[in-house]
Amino acid sequence: MAGEFIQITAEAGETFRAYKSVPRSGDGPAVIVLPEIFGINQHIRDVADFYAEEGYVALAPDVFWRVEKDVELGYSDAERDKALELLGRFDTDQGVRDILATVAAARALPEVTGPDGHKAVGVVGFCLGGRLAYLTAARGDVDAAVGYYGGGIDKLLDEASNLGCPLTLHFGADDRISQPEVIDKIRQAFAGRRDVEVFVYPGAGHAFNRPGHSYNKSAAMMAHSRTISVFRKAMGPHYDLSALWDKHCEYEFGTRNVDDTMSTMVAEPYVNHIPTMTGGYGYKDLHRFYLNHFVHGNPADTKLVPISRTVGADRVVDEMLFCFTHDREIDWLLPGVPPTGKYVEIPLIAIINFRGDKLYNEHIYWDQASVLVQTGLLKPDGLPVAGVETARKLVDPSLPSNTLMARWSQSGKEGGDH
Repeated sequence: MAGEFIQITAEAGETFRAYKSVPRSGDGPAVIVLPEIFGINQHIRDVADFYAEEGYVALAPDVFWRVEKDVELGYSDAERDKALELLGRFDTDQGVRDILATVAAARALPEVTGPDGHKAVGVVGFCLGGRLAYLTAARGDVDAAVGYYGGGIDKLLDEASNLGCPLTLHFGADDRISQPEVIDKIRQAFAGRRDVEVFVYPGAGHAFNRPGHSYNKSAAMMAHSRTISVFRKAMGPHYDLSALWDKHCEYEFGTRNVDDTMSTMVAEPYVNHIPTMTGGYGYKDLHRFYLNHFVHGNPADTKLVPISRTVGADRVVDEMLFCFTHDREIDWLLPGVPPTGKYVEIPLIAIINFRGDKLYNEHIYWDQASVLVQTGLLKPDGLPVAGVETARKLVDPSLPSNTLMARWSQSGKEGGDH
């Protein structure tokens, strides 16, 4: 995604800039991206582009324009000192009014859409922006609000009763600004509000969503999924992720067309088959992998048997049986192993993450020990592993449990239960 700067008209007719990024579809609900104290720098523009990739018209306004226009700071000590100096001169109340002007400007954009003809606008903010997102939701008309590690919200809870939309707040458990007692105070203020959620991420500090020394990938990924869930529910857009995943699998295993398979994915996707670490990171490597080692390399009788499927706001979790005859070398599953002619059935889990209506990544899990047992490459004697029994028990839970536990026979004897 590549955005542009546009001008927003403030309440008295002055103008200030905002970075705008539009989704591939050309329209969608709007998300106002409220920056940290460092202005609309590259990181915030990247965040706006990220939300555009998710299907939103993203607008990142210059909240410091009344103090100093066009602020774009990095994270050196000198730039941090400059940012804190700007924050000291920042008028929060006026800043919220400027954000509400940005909300109004978003609703006037022809690209902005929403459910039932309503031009939907949400806000998401980081650090200073997290506090401003909360205040914008309390003082204005927005459809949803999300704040990341917003400092000082605990001192503004007298406005909590004015909140008229869903609110989600993300904090790091090790945040030096919003410590546990602060987060508890915020939770208590919203007790009983089912549309307000407060999440705390273990091991994450302040600014855990910003790439750099404070970045915590697991916290950032989980927080983003929860944020997308809030926005999807309140504003859309709604994608049929199940159908999109089915189409991807059809291209992989049905028509076996690599270019069609890649067309269902984002510009730079990745796939990781966890047990064998096969797949690809980025379009070039993944296309090479699909073309030479996967799509055309699966056995002719390959079959996927669905067991269960869970569909979330931005991902699908598929539980299935993967069945095949090992009639050729299967690079991604049994790399370097000549065909054994053995028939194999294994339980397999696929976790598929989407950005908007395109697949972003796949994490695929299976029990490699079961594959090795079924192909005769691993003798199960004396090892806690099983062959096709793992697949059969998945389908028929009444089959015996605990067959690998030598002590199971003893615990059922008289006096063996505790």
